[in-house]
Amino acid sequence: MGQEAGRSGRSEEDGFRWLSDAEQASWRAVLRGTRLLETALDDALREAGLQLSEYEIISMLSEASGRRLRMSELAALVVQSRSRLTHTAKRLEERGWVTREQCADDKRGVELVLTQEGGAAVTDIARLHVQSVRDNLVDILTPAQFQGLGDAMAVVCDHLDPHRLTDR
Repeated sequence: MGQEAGRSGRSEEDGFRWLSDAEQASWRAVLRGTRLLETALDDALREAGLQLSEYEIISMLSEASGRRLRMSELAALVVQSRSRLTHTAKRLEERGWVTREQCADDKRGVELVLTQEGGAAVTDIARLHVQSVRDNLVDILTPAQFQGLGDAMAVVCDHLDPHRLTDR
């Protein structure tokens, strides 16, 4: 008889590796925890009239050379489809925080450029965002737990990101 896979009642007789009870509990904690964290971070930015996805874009631009990134590269960095990034960029353009410009080295490409107003917005909003990250993640874990979480997610990113866009 094959090894039982817990609540599912399925065995490994068919050669498929089902999640154990412990694996299932961990997986569900990861899934629910990431969704709850993203919601909490989004809620904190709402008082600044911003969504997490918008802040992530202007933050990435603020750290980029020349405060500009090619749209395709930015979409990969923030894990958004190009069409979703285009819609988000439009909202940021309407605020005066970014502009779209043709790439100097490739006339077919488009870069998103952080404006002076966008840079000021990042500076103003950064404290609010970082405090929310601290309140909802960093400060509720031990330093070792936070380091372990970062290390584990870097492994996941390296596995899923063929271009190795992680910071580690």
